Amino acid sequence: MNQESFRDITEEEIRAYREDGVVLLKGLFDMVWVERLRDLAEADLQTPRDMQQELSKDDDSGRFFNNTFLWPRNHDFKDIVYHSPAAKIAGRLMETRKLNIVFDQFLIKEPGTSERTIWHHDLTYWPINGNQVCTLWLALDSVTAESGAVEYVKGSHLWGERYKAEAFTGDGRYGEDLPPVPDIEAMRPELEFIQYELEPGDCTVHHGLVVHGAPGNATAERRRRAYVTRWAGDNVIYQPRPNIQPMLWDPDISPGEPLDCELWPVIWRDD
Repeated sequence: MNQESFRDITEEEIRAYREDGVVLLKGLFDMVWVERLRDLAEADLQTPRDMQQELSKDDDSGRFFNNTFLWPRNHDFKDIVYHSPAAKIAGRLMETRKLNIVFDQFLIKEPGTSERTIWHHDLTYWPINGNQVCTLWLALDSVTAESGAVEYVKGSHLWGERYKAEAFTGDGRYGEDLPPVPDIEAMRPELEFIQYELEPGDCTVHHGLVVHGAPGNATAERRRRAYVTRWAGDNVIYQPRPNIQPMLWDPDISPGEPLDCELWPVIWRDD
């Protein structure tokens, strides 16, 4: 399957993304893509690389693994970024004329991982700004609430807030002067949550300002492997700031400019 050979995104799906901030898309990646990414995940888990992170605490019996900027350093990931359905899906949902890749990522929680994904939203981690920023989360395994399905605070991208990025490592390495994410657990009675169960080849796409988090993987045998791509559309600009997530290299563009550069190339256009 490639960008040209899958069903188009529906108006109902675009509306759900626009209003709720997240949408579930069933089966848009066939098993060829899934199996390929599973093989790449296994190789990545076993090969030390400079941007990998182990996010579980020392007393956690499982493993929460993260690696970013895979595609600029590996031709297999580059082929996936350029030729899988991901770019067209994100472009259609954000109703943009062109789409830049921000970065790609593995997020893997092995069975028995107690470490949760903290409540956060994505955009403030990165040196970019604009409304057309999204994350596509592709399931490589069956995902349930027990195995770590992501929870999204419905409509939170419309709150008009920017929250401080908190490092998943818990070491306080990010320090932008922004308010923290509010106590989402204490606010549960007054909020509405969305949590999808996924099968391999299903994906979610969520807005860069949707507040979300995830439990650990409490299952004994089921893995939770996800390949994640981050995308930016027409109105997104470069906005460097201190004390946020580092990129693979300096993009060598001026603040306020579009992202079109070697680090963040245009992958898709709505011709």
